[in-house]
Amino acid sequence: MTIVYILFAILIFGVLIGIHEFGHFITAKACGVKVEEFSIGMGPAIFKKKKGETLYSLRAIPLGGYCAMLGEDEENDDPRAFTSQAPWKRAIILCAGAAMNFLLGLLVIFCLYISAKGFYVPVLSGFMDGCPYESAEGLQAGDQFYKIDGHRIYHTEDVGTFLSRGGDYYDLVMIRNGEKVKIKDYYMVPIEYEGQENKMFGFYLGNDVEEATFGKKLSHTWDTAMDFSRMVWMSLEMLVRGDVSVKELSGPVGIVDLMAETGEQAETVEDAFFNILYLGAFIAVNLAIMNLLPIPALDGGRVFFLLITWLIESVTHKKLNPKYEGYVHGAGMILLLALMAFVMFNDILRLVRG
Repeated sequence: MTIVYILFAILIFGVLIGIHEFGHFITAKACGVKVEEFSIGMGPAIFKKKKGETLYSLRAIPLGGYCAMLGEDEENDDPRAFTSQAPWKRAIILCAGAAMNFLLGLLVIFCLYISAKGFYVPVLSGFMDGCPYESAEGLQAGDQFYKIDGHRIYHTEDVGTFLSRGGDYYDLVMIRNGEKVKIKDYYMVPIEYEGQENKMFGFYLGNDVEEATFGKKLSHTWDTAMDFSRMVWMSLEMLVRGDVSVKELSGPVGIVDLMAETGEQAETVEDAFFNILYLGAFIAVNLAIMNLLPIPALDGGRVFFLLITWLIESVTHKKLNPKYEGYVHGAGMILLLALMAFVMFNDILRLVRG
């Protein structure tokens, strides 16, 4: 079944790329911008067909795609050129790809939850003998974790994540008897308990289940997408701080391998495809956020330069030549391709080493 999971993972990548570029394409068309080529994939063309003013192509390397618009990186007097459009139109076109990825992630999550009968909630079910945190001023059985240090607790696993980030004092928000109870600067550290090898906080999180009504399915879909978004930002923070190395990053090769491994580890084929789709939803949200980072060559970088250009032109009343921005994005693209090649090399090396 491994080859089936690999092909399914590649298909997911193709859909993610296609929906991203379709977002740019459909908004460009809606804003009156001429789209010269709409391509899925990079490299040599496998299939090409021109319909109307646009060339549609499928290319050999399924690692990208593009929506080539008239006058995208150069001066053009055509009223249908990208650079001839109002700044707000260009911003919408640039952000549309990421928006479509995020919406796709939401749709996949909702489809995965549609058959759910209930959802687990992070509720305190009890305390170990001698636990000092059970009190009228502290924690009580039946409390549901809502926030830890300002971070929303969407799933039971989030409790351990934010209690393990260091510090001895926590700002907690618990839901108690249907009301939010704030506990400020609450001292709480893992301690030793009889019969336990490791230090622990000393409370149990139960398996309380709330009924999966249609409204709850919608809210849990949104909560899961927000949790995915937070995981991306936390990963970026760890990368900037140096907690993780660039060598630990994974690209398409590593992610496809992870998806295939996820499928193989599942108990049933149904669980395998569920888990792979769940991972695909995470990647969709990940792509949405990463594409909006203010980095040259990415959509976020283009929006950032659009804002800077608008500010400069508003002050100087002189139109800037877009070719200079094109140079910056060209240099950024070279650096991104170099990073992708480095990451892909490490992915392949990890696969060879087993």
